[in-house]
Amino acid sequence: MPSKVYGVNLGSWLVLESWMLPQEWLNMGGQSCSDCSTCIADEFSFAEAFPDTVDAIFKTHWETWFNQTDVSTLKNLGINTVRIPLGYWIVEQLVNRQTEFYPRGGLEQLIRGLEQLHAAGIVAILDHHALPGVQTPNQMFTGHCTSDVEFYTSPNYLRALTWAGVMTALSHLHPAFAPVFAIEAVNEPIMDAAQTPGYGAYQENFVTVVRGVEAAVGVKTQGLDSPQTTANASQAILDFASAQSNIRFNSDVKTAMGNAASILEQIASDDNTQFNLKGSGHGQTPLVTNFMDVNWQNDNPPNPAAAAWGPQAYDNHLYYVFGGVAAADPEDYMVSICNLGRVQADAALGDSPLWFGEWGLPTQFDATDMFLQEWADAQKLAYSKGAGWIFWNFKVEHSELAGNLSREWSYIDGVEFGYLTKDPSTVHNTSVCAPFVTSS
Repeated sequence: MPSKVYGVNLGSWLVLESWMLPQEWLNMGGQSCSDCSTCIADEFSFAEAFPDTVDAIFKTHWETWFNQTDVSTLKNLGINTVRIPLGYWIVEQLVNRQTEFYPRGGLEQLIRGLEQLHAAGIVAILDHHALPGVQTPNQMFTGHCTSDVEFYTSPNYLRALTWAGVMTALSHLHPAFAPVFAIEAVNEPIMDAAQTPGYGAYQENFVTVVRGVEAAVGVKTQGLDSPQTTANASQAILDFASAQSNIRFNSDVKTAMGNAASILEQIASDDNTQFNLKGSGHGQTPLVTNFMDVNWQNDNPPNPAAAAWGPQAYDNHLYYVFGGVAAADPEDYMVSICNLGRVQADAALGDSPLWFGEWGLPTQFDATDMFLQEWADAQKLAYSKGAGWIFWNFKVEHSELAGNLSREWSYIDGVEFGYLTKDPSTVHNTSVCAPFVTSS
């Protein structure tokens, strides 16, 4: 993990959000509508509508939206971290093809992208952005824009735990996954904890699956002895899970580890994703488990700090443009951000280190260029009080249909326009908050 995270999200790469590339989406065959649940506006509806061509169409998108040119640009801009939004369907064995519709081939693209990032010295967070059953209603970022939220159920928790087991094993055994240092459990769950039953138990099970798989493949894990075995990693995970009597290794954890072991055999034998199952994680560092912070939710939420076992970090997202944070004028924005207490509030509850995994420059008003520069500085200063920040997004489409969308949503354009400094560790004006600070 970097001493300070200066990052960007690779949004709309492996989880496509059509609002960010409106012209390309239409060119692909998608549709545009004000309610994304009523037309072909997400990956699910696209794959359902075009089952025979979806894989080839998305392969072209994956190869063009994020490639070596983008990696080189990010390296030149001093970015040290990327957060990679992923859908559960990147592990294709988890998809029920009778009722769920997603493109295939994403894992091969992730491997390609991670190899390019590693060569550039950029590390990565694997963000489980779109969960089985959908974790938040009516959002493109879940891959299926629907009001039918079914993630918070035992079968889908189990699929998500299996996903975590697979990604953990790949992160330690597949050479391409060398830059991965963290796995995020759930992107933006429903904010009302009363609507997320079982989420606290899922958090604990997620961490246990990660640590169990790590121990099984030889990563030193506190309180767990790695097996002395010459078996391949898949068999080692199966054997390790069945041998555990630790109370945290409940039936869901053991089942998820077993399912992950089976899927790993298939991935390792696929020509496009193959790796050596006889590899070992000995000498490697445990992954950082990552959760949205406890203050993301309200109504008596579970605290993910209670699930910690080994290195863990926390994530918060802050967008003023959607309202509810500050009044819609420049001064109120600056007063709010310059007195932001989220890092301290989280730390008081054990949720530290905290990074801000999503933020941007969009506002509820017509912002001047001068304000956007001040707004960028103030946000970077606020978020750097924690473990760092990850901008949404690395880029946005340039097209007549997209208009000036990239002005406030694209990191690369933000640097080009002069709102963001070329060196992410600096700001234009270190005293930008001085006129607005109201608290010590």
